[in-house]
Amino acid sequence: MIVKKLHEAGVRSEHAYCAAFASIGLTVVSWVTSLKAEPGADVARADRWGLFVGEWAPTFFGLGVALAMYEKHG
Repeated sequence: MIVKKLHEAGVRSEHAYCAAFASIGLTVVSWVTSLKAEPGADVARADRWGLFVGEWAPTFFGLGVALAMYEKHG
């Protein structure tokens, strides 16, 4: 049902895959930014920021696979 609504809204599997890869890049950027922006904070804080954003990637990849299957079998 959600995949059908996303497809009807114009979201395609390529969009979800691009979002997943962008999320991976954003993970690295947020980790490095957190390290440099707060020099007094420890590495654990940067790791938490990186993990928070990094958890989006599998969701986007999963949506991409679901959308690809929907596009193929419609």
